[in-house]
Amino acid sequence: MSAYSDRLQFALEMASEASQLIMSHYQVNGLLVESKSDESPVTVADRGAELLIRKMISEKYPQDGVLGEEFDDVASQNGYRWILDPIDGTKAFIHGVPLFGTLIGIELNGRMVAGVCRFPALDEVVYASEGEGCWWKIGSQAAQRTVVSGATSLSGARMIFTEPTHWRTTNRFDVIVRLMDQVKIARGWGDCYGHVMVATGRAELSVDPLMSPWDIAALIPILREAGGCCTDWKGEETIKGGDGVSFTPALRDAVIGVLSTAPPLPQK
Repeated sequence: MSAYSDRLQFALEMASEASQLIMSHYQVNGLLVESKSDESPVTVADRGAELLIRKMISEKYPQDGVLGEEFDDVASQNGYRWILDPIDGTKAFIHGVPLFGTLIGIELNGRMVAGVCRFPALDEVVYASEGEGCWWKIGSQAAQRTVVSGATSLSGARMIFTEPTHWRTTNRFDVIVRLMDQVKIARGWGDCYGHVMVATGRAELSVDPLMSPWDIAALIPILREAGGCCTDWKGEETIKGGDGVSFTPALRDAVIGVLSTAPPLPQK
Protein backbone atom coordinates (compact mmCIF):
# COMPACT_ATOMS: atom_id res chain seq x y z
CA MET A 1 0.00 0.00 0.00
CA SER A 2 1.25 3.48 -0.86
CA ALA A 3 1.40 6.44 1.49
CA TYR A 4 -1.65 7.80 -0.28
CA SER A 5 -3.87 4.73 -0.04
CA ASP A 6 -6.15 6.14 2.66
CA ARG A 7 -6.78 9.34 0.75
CA LEU A 8 -7.27 7.45 -2.51
CA GLN A 9 -9.85 5.19 -0.89
CA PHE A 10 -11.60 8.24 0.51
CA ALA A 11 -11.56 9.86 -2.94
CA LEU A 12 -13.28 6.77 -4.35
CA GLU A 13 -15.93 6.99 -1.63
CA MET A 14 -16.50 10.69 -2.28
CA ALA A 15 -16.77 10.16 -6.03
CA SER A 16 -19.35 7.44 -5.44
CA GLU A 17 -21.46 9.64 -3.17
CA ALA A 18 -21.18 12.58 -5.57
CA SER A 19 -22.33 10.27 -8.38
CA GLN A 20 -25.60 9.60 -6.58
CA LEU A 21 -26.25 13.33 -6.27
CA ILE A 22 -25.30 13.97 -9.90
CA MET A 23 -27.48 11.17 -11.23
CA SER A 24 -30.49 12.54 -9.33
CA HIS A 25 -30.34 15.50 -11.75
CA TYR A 26 -29.33 13.60 -14.91
CA GLN A 27 -31.86 13.66 -17.76
CA VAL A 28 -34.38 15.40 -15.50
CA ASN A 29 -36.80 17.78 -17.20
CA GLY A 30 -36.45 21.38 -16.11
CA LEU A 31 -32.78 21.24 -15.11
CA LEU A 32 -31.70 24.85 -14.64
CA VAL A 33 -28.56 25.73 -16.59
CA GLU A 34 -26.70 28.94 -15.81
CA SER A 35 -23.78 30.60 -17.60
CA LYS A 36 -20.62 31.52 -15.71
CA SER A 37 -18.48 34.58 -16.44
CA ASP A 38 -16.56 32.64 -19.12
CA GLU A 39 -19.90 31.57 -20.68
CA SER A 40 -19.38 27.92 -19.71
CA PRO A 41 -22.48 26.22 -18.29
CA VAL A 42 -23.03 25.22 -14.68
CA THR A 43 -25.90 23.39 -12.96
CA VAL A 44 -27.11 22.55 -9.47
CA ALA A 45 -25.48 19.16 -9.95
CA ASP A 46 -22.02 20.70 -10.48
CA ARG A 47 -22.30 22.92 -7.42
CA GLY A 48 -24.00 20.36 -5.23
CA ALA A 49 -21.44 17.66 -5.97
CA GLU A 50 -18.51 19.93 -5.25
CA LEU A 51 -20.07 21.15 -2.00
CA LEU A 52 -20.61 17.54 -0.94
CA ILE A 53 -16.99 16.60 -1.64
CA ARG A 54 -15.67 19.71 0.08
CA LYS A 55 -17.74 18.99 3.17
CA MET A 56 -16.46 15.42 3.35
CA ILE A 57 -12.84 16.57 3.00
CA SER A 58 -13.20 19.27 5.66
CA GLU A 59 -14.58 16.73 8.12
CA LYS A 60 -11.96 14.00 7.54
CA TYR A 61 -8.87 16.01 6.54
CA PRO A 62 -9.40 19.55 7.90
CA GLN A 63 -5.78 20.59 7.27
CA ASP A 64 -5.85 19.66 3.58
CA GLY A 65 -6.26 22.33 0.94
CA VAL A 66 -8.91 22.35 -1.78
CA LEU A 67 -8.93 23.78 -5.30
CA GLY A 68 -12.20 23.35 -7.18
CA GLU A 69 -13.95 24.68 -10.23
CA GLU A 70 -17.02 26.13 -8.58
CA PHE A 71 -15.95 27.62 -5.23
CA ASP A 72 -13.09 29.49 -3.53
CA ASP A 73 -9.72 27.90 -2.76
CA VAL A 74 -8.87 26.52 0.67
CA ALA A 75 -5.19 26.83 1.59
CA SER A 76 -3.32 23.68 2.62
CA GLN A 77 -1.76 23.51 6.08
CA ASN A 78 0.11 20.24 5.55
CA GLY A 79 1.13 20.03 1.88
CA TYR A 80 -1.90 18.03 0.75
CA ARG A 81 -4.39 19.58 -1.65
CA TRP A 82 -7.49 18.15 -3.32
CA ILE A 83 -8.23 19.35 -6.86
CA LEU A 84 -11.85 18.91 -7.89
CA ASP A 85 -13.96 19.01 -11.01
CA PRO A 86 -17.40 17.76 -9.95
CA ILE A 87 -18.63 17.34 -13.53
CA ASP A 88 -16.01 17.41 -16.25
CA GLY A 89 -18.14 17.58 -19.36
CA THR A 90 -21.09 19.64 -18.13
CA LYS A 91 -22.28 20.10 -21.72
CA ALA A 92 -22.45 16.32 -22.14
CA PHE A 93 -24.30 16.05 -18.82
CA ILE A 94 -26.83 18.69 -19.84
CA HIS A 95 -27.58 16.99 -23.17
CA GLY A 96 -27.89 13.47 -21.78
CA VAL A 97 -24.58 12.18 -23.12
CA PRO A 98 -23.10 9.76 -20.54
CA LEU A 99 -19.42 10.65 -21.11
CA PHE A 100 -19.06 13.16 -18.25
CA GLY A 101 -16.93 12.42 -15.20
CA THR A 102 -16.15 13.46 -11.65
CA LEU A 103 -12.45 14.23 -11.23
CA ILE A 104 -10.68 14.18 -7.85
CA GLY A 105 -6.93 14.72 -7.78
CA ILE A 106 -4.63 14.51 -4.76
CA GLU A 107 -1.56 16.73 -4.70
CA LEU A 108 1.29 16.61 -2.17
CA ASN A 109 3.81 19.45 -2.08
CA GLY A 110 3.12 20.37 -5.70
CA ARG A 111 3.16 16.84 -7.16
CA MET A 112 0.05 14.98 -8.26
CA VAL A 113 0.21 11.65 -6.42
CA ALA A 114 -3.25 10.14 -6.91
CA GLY A 115 -6.36 10.61 -9.00
CA VAL A 116 -9.89 9.34 -9.49
CA CYS A 117 -12.13 9.70 -12.53
CA ARG A 118 -15.63 8.35 -12.07
CA PHE A 119 -18.28 8.24 -14.80
CA PRO A 120 -21.62 8.34 -12.94
CA ALA A 121 -23.85 7.49 -15.92
CA LEU A 122 -21.61 4.57 -16.98
CA ASP A 123 -20.95 3.27 -13.45
CA GLU A 124 -17.24 3.10 -14.22
CA VAL A 125 -14.23 4.44 -12.34
CA VAL A 126 -10.54 4.69 -13.21
CA TYR A 127 -8.10 5.49 -10.42
CA ALA A 128 -4.42 5.46 -9.53
CA SER A 129 -1.93 6.34 -6.80
CA GLU A 130 1.80 6.70 -7.13
CA GLY A 131 3.56 3.35 -7.28
CA GLU A 132 0.31 1.34 -7.20
CA GLY A 133 -0.67 1.26 -10.88
CA CYS A 134 -3.83 2.36 -12.65
CA TRP A 135 -7.09 0.48 -12.11
CA TRP A 136 -10.40 0.34 -13.99
CA LYS A 137 -13.62 -0.86 -12.37
CA ILE A 138 -16.90 -1.34 -14.25
CA GLY A 139 -20.04 -1.69 -12.15
CA SER A 140 -19.75 -4.55 -9.66
CA GLN A 141 -16.95 -6.27 -11.57
CA ALA A 142 -13.55 -6.67 -9.94
CA ALA A 143 -11.12 -3.86 -10.65
CA GLN A 144 -8.56 -4.67 -13.32
CA ARG A 145 -5.16 -3.11 -13.80
CA THR A 146 -4.90 -1.14 -17.00
CA VAL A 147 -2.03 0.08 -19.17
CA VAL A 148 -1.72 2.23 -22.27
CA SER A 149 -1.63 0.83 -25.79
CA GLY A 150 1.55 -0.53 -27.24
CA ALA A 151 1.14 1.28 -30.57
CA THR A 152 4.41 2.78 -31.77
CA SER A 153 3.46 5.11 -34.63
CA LEU A 154 1.02 7.93 -35.30
CA SER A 155 -0.11 6.18 -38.47
CA GLY A 156 -1.65 3.44 -36.36
CA ALA A 157 -2.93 5.68 -33.58
CA ARG A 158 -6.46 6.47 -32.44
CA MET A 159 -6.86 10.14 -31.55
CA ILE A 160 -9.55 11.68 -29.35
CA PHE A 161 -10.28 15.41 -29.55
CA THR A 162 -12.56 17.86 -27.83
CA GLU A 163 -14.79 20.74 -28.95
CA PRO A 164 -13.60 22.11 -32.36
CA THR A 165 -14.79 25.63 -31.46
CA HIS A 166 -11.83 25.91 -29.09
CA TRP A 167 -9.42 25.12 -31.91
CA ARG A 168 -10.41 28.34 -33.67
CA THR A 169 -10.76 30.60 -30.63
CA THR A 170 -7.22 29.67 -29.57
CA ASN A 171 -5.85 29.98 -33.13
CA ARG A 172 -4.81 26.33 -33.07
CA PHE A 173 -7.03 24.79 -35.73
CA ASP A 174 -4.19 24.17 -38.21
CA VAL A 175 -1.97 22.46 -35.63
CA ILE A 176 -4.61 19.99 -34.46
CA VAL A 177 -5.69 19.21 -38.03
CA ARG A 178 -2.05 18.56 -38.94
CA LEU A 179 -1.87 16.02 -36.12
CA MET A 180 -5.24 14.55 -37.06
CA ASP A 181 -4.05 14.02 -40.64
CA GLN A 182 -1.27 11.73 -39.41
CA VAL A 183 -3.33 9.30 -37.30
CA LYS A 184 -5.35 6.25 -38.25
CA ILE A 185 -8.64 7.45 -36.80
CA ALA A 186 -9.88 10.56 -34.97
CA ARG A 187 -13.09 10.86 -32.96
CA GLY A 188 -14.66 13.63 -30.87
CA TRP A 189 -15.15 11.95 -27.47
CA GLY A 190 -13.87 14.84 -25.43
CA ASP A 191 -13.23 15.90 -21.85
CA CYS A 192 -11.94 13.38 -19.30
CA TYR A 193 -13.47 10.44 -21.17
CA GLY A 194 -10.99 10.87 -24.01
CA HIS A 195 -8.00 10.92 -21.67
CA VAL A 196 -9.23 7.84 -19.82
CA MET A 197 -9.56 6.12 -23.19
CA VAL A 198 -5.78 6.51 -23.47
CA ALA A 199 -5.18 5.26 -19.91
CA THR A 200 -7.24 2.14 -20.60
CA GLY A 201 -5.54 1.35 -23.92
CA ARG A 202 -8.53 2.20 -26.14
CA ALA A 203 -6.87 5.21 -27.77
CA GLU A 204 -3.31 6.47 -28.16
CA LEU A 205 -3.76 10.21 -27.72
CA SER A 206 -6.34 12.71 -26.49
CA VAL A 207 -5.89 16.41 -27.24
CA ASP A 208 -7.37 19.50 -25.55
CA PRO A 209 -6.54 23.08 -26.60
CA LEU A 210 -7.93 24.49 -23.33
CA MET A 211 -7.69 22.90 -19.87
CA SER A 212 -8.00 24.32 -16.36
CA PRO A 213 -6.03 22.88 -13.40
CA TRP A 214 -9.07 20.87 -12.23
CA ASP A 215 -9.49 19.41 -15.73
CA ILE A 216 -6.05 17.84 -15.81
CA ALA A 217 -4.90 17.30 -12.20
CA ALA A 218 -6.50 13.89 -11.55
CA LEU A 219 -5.54 12.66 -15.02
CA ILE A 220 -1.79 13.13 -14.52
CA PRO A 221 -1.27 10.28 -12.00
CA ILE A 222 -3.82 8.12 -13.81
CA LEU A 223 -1.91 8.34 -17.09
CA ARG A 224 1.47 8.10 -15.38
CA GLU A 225 0.54 4.91 -13.51
CA ALA A 226 -0.94 3.42 -16.69
CA GLY A 227 2.44 3.86 -18.35
CA GLY A 228 1.43 6.93 -20.34
CA CYS A 229 1.89 10.68 -20.19
CA CYS A 230 -0.42 13.61 -19.50
CA THR A 231 1.29 16.94 -20.19
CA ASP A 232 0.83 20.35 -21.70
CA TRP A 233 1.61 20.85 -25.39
CA LYS A 234 5.27 21.46 -24.61
CA GLY A 235 5.57 18.08 -22.90
CA GLU A 236 5.61 19.38 -19.30
CA GLU A 237 3.64 17.59 -16.60
CA THR A 238 1.84 20.55 -15.01
CA ILE A 239 -1.50 21.64 -13.58
CA LYS A 240 -0.93 25.32 -14.29
CA GLY A 241 -3.71 25.19 -16.83
CA GLY A 242 -3.71 26.01 -20.52
CA ASP A 243 -3.59 23.09 -22.94
CA GLY A 244 -3.27 19.36 -22.40
CA VAL A 245 -2.60 16.07 -24.13
CA SER A 246 -2.48 12.43 -23.05
CA PHE A 247 -0.44 9.98 -25.10
CA THR A 248 1.57 6.78 -25.08
CA PRO A 249 5.35 7.19 -24.51
CA ALA A 250 6.25 5.82 -27.94
CA LEU A 251 4.37 8.72 -29.55
CA ARG A 252 5.88 11.47 -27.41
CA ASP A 253 8.31 12.93 -29.94
CA ALA A 254 5.79 12.86 -32.77
CA VAL A 255 2.90 14.31 -30.74
CA ILE A 256 4.84 17.03 -28.90
CA GLY A 257 6.76 17.78 -32.08
CA VAL A 258 3.52 18.89 -33.73
CA LEU A 259 1.71 20.44 -30.76
CA SER A 260 4.72 22.45 -29.55
CA THR A 261 4.57 24.50 -32.75
CA ALA A 262 1.16 25.91 -31.79
CA PRO A 263 0.94 29.66 -31.11
CA PRO A 264 0.72 30.73 -27.45
CA LEU A 265 -2.70 30.69 -25.86
CA PRO A 266 -4.46 34.08 -25.83
CA GLN A 267 -3.88 36.01 -22.63
CA LYS A 268 -6.93 36.38 -20.38
